[in-house]
Amino acid sequence: MIYTAQYDSPLGTMLLASDGTALTALDFDDTSDCIRGMQKDLPVFEETFRWLDLYFSGKVPDCMPQLAPKGTAFQHAVWDILRTIPYGKTTTYGRIAAQLAETRGGRMSAQAVGGAVGRNPISILIPCHRVIGADGSLTGYAGGMERKDFLLRLEGSYS
Repeated sequence: MIYTAQYDSPLGTMLLASDGTALTALDFDDTSDCIRGMQKDLPVFEETFRWLDLYFSGKVPDCMPQLAPKGTAFQHAVWDILRTIPYGKTTTYGRIAAQLAETRGGRMSAQAVGGAVGRNPISILIPCHRVIGADGSLTGYAGGMERKDFLLRLEGSYS
């Protein structure tokens, strides 16, 4: 069973999904790929609301709800790296590709990393917005470039 909730952020309504225990998706309502399920109050939603409240107030959240994004092994490897990018810092697709190549062996393409970053189902908590172009420019963000700019400015990592 999929359970859902809504969160009103400064950037618009966000939809949350859970398997009943962990957060499985978080996306903006106007960009969501149809997060649907039964609305229900769950501890994981309350934990996520608390995290988002802290984050949008400009504070570094001190808690992380349990996350269970669905994806391939490669996507999970990329998302695990995204979770290590500190608040207020950015990285590039190329740096993530180099990290993966180092740990997995062989070569890794920045384009493949970009594909996995773009399929991140848990926006903001898995901070795909912290990935920028090699030249320091803002690059694609499923939630929209204005939102990416807002999030990076909120964190003080982009001017």
